[in-house]
Amino acid sequence: MTHTRNTPASGADRFDDRAAVSSDRVLGADGGVEEAVDGAVDGEDGERSASDVDERSVRARTEAMTVLALGSGRYAVHSQSGNDYLVDVTESRCSCPDHAIRGARCKHLRRVAIEITAGAVAPPSHVASTCASCGGFALVPPGAREPHLCDAHRFVVGDRAWDRETEEVVLVVAVSPERADEVSVPGRDVSVADYETNAAYPASDPVVAAVYPSVRVERAGPRPGELRVYSFPLSRLERLDDERRESR
Repeated sequence: MTHTRNTPASGADRFDDRAAVSSDRVLGADGGVEEAVDGAVDGEDGERSASDVDERSVRARTEAMTVLALGSGRYAVHSQSGNDYLVDVTESRCSCPDHAIRGARCKHLRRVAIEITAGAVAPPSHVASTCASCGGFALVPPGAREPHLCDAHRFVVGDRAWDRETEEVVLVVAVSPERADEVSVPGRDVSVADYETNAAYPASDPVVAAVYPSVRVERAGPRPGELRVYSFPLSRLERLDDERRESR
């Protein structure tokens, strides 16, 4: 699942509240950012209060919130108060009282827009799907090719991964939509799923092709002379983030 942890928004330390009104933006239905028509609480004279606008913008950026993308423009927001709200950016709606009762563009709507713009959560165009590896929740772009994978199991070409069996690092060169029991091991009369070292992994796993990075590609070609590609059941590999790469 795509989400941000319960922390202030990215770049909050650089936020200048003097520019809150003029710089405020709202996410449009197409996922773009456009000028906001704010619904701040009216003052005693019936006019919108600039201080209310400023306060909501500041709180949206600085309060600890968790934003979870649910797909199709919907986001769950766990607020600093401990309450949970549902934000629909395509409709510019939030289930909190500030928006539902006062009609204000609340801090939750603003926070979701901030996180989307920063790339911290999936854009509203993404849709909910099922992870082909673990069966859990996955967010994918509309029309995305299979296999659909969650964040924990998603590999892209160029990723480094940890092979749980050999305890070595491999470099991903392809991700196939075919299952491990549908792909044959070259030179062996067995499928990837039936290969002896893959017995502990689901036969339904998508297949990931990878090479060992000890191979050097020089002007004359790879060294050693043959660049061998190995096929793995996806769950045999653990994707390495920057911290794990350094430790291994």
